[in-house]
Amino acid sequence: MSETTHDSAVGVTPPPSPDDGLTPAELAAKYGLSVSGARPTLPEYVRQLWARRHFILAFSRAKLTAQYSQAKLGQLWQVATPLLNAAVYFLIFGIIMGGREGIPGGQNRYIPFLVTGVFVFTFTQTSVLNGVRAISSNLGLVRALHFPRASLPISISLQQLQQLLFSMIVLVVILLGFRELPGLSWLLIIPVLVCQFVFNTGLALIMARLGSKTPDLAQLMPFITRTWLYASGVMFSLPYMLTKHNAPDWLVDVMQGNPATVYMDLMRYAFIDEYAASDMSPLAWPLAVVWAVVIGIGGFVFFWKAEERYGRG
Repeated sequence: MSETTHDSAVGVTPPPSPDDGLTPAELAAKYGLSVSGARPTLPEYVRQLWARRHFILAFSRAKLTAQYSQAKLGQLWQVATPLLNAAVYFLIFGIIMGGREGIPGGQNRYIPFLVTGVFVFTFTQTSVLNGVRAISSNLGLVRALHFPRASLPISISLQQLQQLLFSMIVLVVILLGFRELPGLSWLLIIPVLVCQFVFNTGLALIMARLGSKTPDLAQLMPFITRTWLYASGVMFSLPYMLTKHNAPDWLVDVMQGNPATVYMDLMRYAFIDEYAASDMSPLAWPLAVVWAVVIGIGGFVFFWKAEERYGRG
C-alpha cells in the first residue's frame, strides 16, 4: 500500500485482488455460482415436467375454455368447426370433383370416411399451428416465472386432444347413423390416439422452438399445413387417386407413409367396417409407432436443447 499527498489530499492505492485476471467463468466456478435459468440435465428436466403435470393439465383446460369464450355458441365451435370444414370438402371434393370414387365400401361410406379424416387431421394441424406460437404468445409468462418451457407446447397438444375427444362424440353419432356399429376394432382407437398424441406433441415442441426465434413462421405454417392436408387423402382415397393418374408404386408407398395418412387410415380402419387392411399401407402400424417415437422423443430433445434461450429476446 502506498500513500501520495497532493494539495493536502491523501490517496490510497488498494492492494491487488486475488480475483484479478480471472475470467467470468473462472470467477463463477471459484464462488460456486451458476447461470440463471441454465438448462437442467435431460432426466432432471423430465422430473420437473412431471412435478408440474397438474399445471400443464389445468393450463390446457383453461386455454380450451377461453378459446371460444367470446362466441355465443361457446364450446360448440369445437365440434362445429371441423363439421363445417367437412361439409365444404363434401361439396367441393365429394360432389363437384368426384372424390367419392374409389372409397372403400362404396360412395355411401364417403361421409364417415371424410368426417373421420377431417377430425383426425385437424388434431395434428391445430397442434402444429398453435405449437408454433407456444412461446411467442406466452412471453409474459415465460419471462416472469421459472418453469420447464416444454410445459407450454405439451399443454397445447393436451388441449387439442381434449377437443378431439369432444368431436369424437359427434363422429360416433354420424357413424351410427350410417350403421357403423361398435365392434372390437373400435378398441384400436386407443393405441392410434396414443401414437398420434405423442407425434403431435413432438411436432408442437419442434414448432415451438422454431417459432420462438422466427415469428414469421407462424404466418407460413397455414400454407404448409394446407398443402399437407391435400397430400394426405383427407377428402379422397389416396391410393385410388394416385393409381388413377398412373403414379409409380414407390410414390404410392411414400404418400401412404405420410404420418397424417397413417393415423387417418388406422382410425378409419378401426371405425369403418368396409375399410380393410388392403386400403392402407401394409406398414401402417409400424409406421405409426416409428413416427411417434422419432418425432415425439426427437422433438422433446430438440426443444430441451434451447431451454435457456426461450424468452430472452
